[in-house]
Amino acid sequence: MNESGTGTAPKPVEERLRAALAARAQSVGPADLRPLRPPTGAVRPRRVLVRRVAVGLLALAAVAALVFFTVRGGPPHPAEPARSPRPSIGTPSPDPSPVHPSRAEPTPTFPTP
Repeated sequence: MNESGTGTAPKPVEERLRAALAARAQSVGPADLRPLRPPTGAVRPRRVLVRRVAVGLLALAAVAALVFFTVRGGPPHPAEPARSPRPSIGTPSPDPSPVHPSRAEPTPTFPTP
């Protein structure tokens, strides 16, 4: 049984890959590794922090504007439902009434000069 537990014999490609990986692992020694040092400097650049703060403030301003305009713009009570127009009771006359020109005359309540 192979290491994966399937019970089948390993294929030649798998054997070659394992042999190559084992040879590479044996070729690396302590002289090839860099010395162990704690990280120095800022973990994150300052620009990334400034950008995150700016995006957060813009998102907060957008939410505040949305709340402001939705709460402020609404009517204090709901609008009444629309009513259908009522038909007029009178019927129009078939002949238009004649229009006589009128003369402007002074009213008796105001004295004339």
